[in-house]
Amino acid sequence: MQAPSFGGVKIPSGNGQTIRLSRGASLADFGDKVEVNPASLVQVLLHLGEMVTATQSLPDETLQLLGDELKYNVEVVSPEDEDRELLESFSIEFGEDAGTDEDLRPRPPVVTVMGHVDHGKTKLLDTIRSSNVVGGEAGGITQHIGAYQVGTEVDGEDRKITFIDTPGHEAFTAMRARGAQATDIAVLVVAADDGVKPQTAEAIDHAKAAEVPIVVAINKIDVEGADPQRVRAQLTEYGVVAEEFGGDVQCVEISALRGENLNSLLEAVVLTSDAALDLRANPEMEAQGLAIEAYLDRGRGSMATVLVQRGTLNVGDSIVCGDAYGRVRAMLDEHGTNVKSAEPSRPVQVLGLTNVPSAGDSFLVVKDDRVARQIAQQREARERFAQQSRSTRRVTIDTWKDALAEGERNELLLIVKGDMSGSVEALEESLSKIDVGGEEVDIRVIGRGVGAITQNDINLAASAGAIIVGFNVRPEGKNSELADRMGVDIRYYSVIYQAIDEIEAAVKGLLKPIYEEVQLGSAEIREVFKVPRVGNIAGSIVRGGTIRRNTKARLIREGIVVSENLNVDSLRRFKDDATEVREGFECGIGVGYNDVRIGDTIETYEMREKPRD
Repeated sequence: MQAPSFGGVKIPSGNGQTIRLSRGASLADFGDKVEVNPASLVQVLLHLGEMVTATQSLPDETLQLLGDELKYNVEVVSPEDEDRELLESFSIEFGEDAGTDEDLRPRPPVVTVMGHVDHGKTKLLDTIRSSNVVGGEAGGITQHIGAYQVGTEVDGEDRKITFIDTPGHEAFTAMRARGAQATDIAVLVVAADDGVKPQTAEAIDHAKAAEVPIVVAINKIDVEGADPQRVRAQLTEYGVVAEEFGGDVQCVEISALRGENLNSLLEAVVLTSDAALDLRANPEMEAQGLAIEAYLDRGRGSMATVLVQRGTLNVGDSIVCGDAYGRVRAMLDEHGTNVKSAEPSRPVQVLGLTNVPSAGDSFLVVKDDRVARQIAQQREARERFAQQSRSTRRVTIDTWKDALAEGERNELLLIVKGDMSGSVEALEESLSKIDVGGEEVDIRVIGRGVGAITQNDINLAASAGAIIVGFNVRPEGKNSELADRMGVDIRYYSVIYQAIDEIEAAVKGLLKPIYEEVQLGSAEIREVFKVPRVGNIAGSIVRGGTIRRNTKARLIREGIVVSENLNVDSLRRFKDDATEVREGFECGIGVGYNDVRIGDTIETYEMREKPRD
């Protein structure tokens, strides 16, 4: 058969031959598979109306188009299949217990607490583990995931239960769903005075989809209007039938605020686990499991909360988690105590990873650092190529509607950065699900990460035409000025629903006149002075703009917003009160917040009304 010719370039026909390519592969990759010069493939695509370079990552459709033209059957390998093949190349079996039945040992149940917002999930876990999570959360909503192991006594025997705390608001559907998939039993918290709500039904759906047993905690039995029997009747409508009504679901009436009947709830979890599940794992194999949460810690680097699902994780093990790898330098339990090993169902914080993995990433122990590095680097390269293949031209949120009207754009690209990987995942999931009212328009997240907004984020946004959404993070160093020069639009938020509402309003063209944040000045803290009856005063030098008394302020530490909604209560130059201090001058600043440290940045701003088109 004669080779087809494209502009004088002859390329042999594939005759239906199948070739496998990674998602985001380039023409160079295609050429390697079919032993053809990539420059020839560039001409083929040019003939087909596609102008690309030999090293550019291509979307699946372009690879399929090229394959059809050259009579090749192109099979784009999914990330999951590619990852499985990668592990098989290192003779690693992931997701299965090695050994025989005799090697399996009983393990504690892993429990997810689910339910409607403000029904008392966080308070329940607070009471169980005697700590307070609510105080540090914006808007009083649980925005991060944690895991904790508690002990109880059932029939004279000490038993352990692992709790995974998933957020309760509908915006965190993805996080809650992942929590259900990682767990054995779902504890459904329902307020006795409020009954079954939409998110309660949503939690039931997640638990049933994950095929996990449900234990119902009917909370707030001590408040006025509490009616536990009504709750049991409502749950019946959703297929959750209490034992009192002839079903197999245990319902326990509790008061998380007063700590009433919590032992009965824990006992119900253990009994349900014993009756419905055969929870066993092999503690002798190399550890495998799941990353529940991860973030960057000042001084200690990447901190990943992992749940060991099989095997035993030991200090000194070489592990790979997503595209992060490293040797376990230390492990901490829920109380911050160092532990040397973690058996199945044990959640621990791991120190020693090279970077921050994503919440939900699987981890596994490998034989040495070299293997861990190879697996992580191949995963990272695959993800980078896939992201590049999705990149397109640039835009800002203010001009996006105009570009759409002119036919220049049919999608809004976003880069999401946050202080915790769980928040990033939830925000990404929520933004991608915004209904923009037409099939011809799409919202797509092309990049995400944990930590301060970096130069790489800004470069990607500039080249791809993306908008950066910062959740509790700020640009590091001079990157804010770089973003201004490159025309990159950065949006800052501290509550996830504000981000969702504003992006949705922007793409629908429904934004009303709003208040815009205008930065006034920033100051670097050089010294901290303790003043009796006043608190800590930050001895600072103004690095940019002007610091004014009685303006709003925020405290930033290594690019992360430590405290929001502060106020410049006092401003002094030496011993004299000052109304304002300009760039380059030193001053003492009091913001009514005592946890100020040398090296922190105080950023002042004001809200100005700005009408939007």
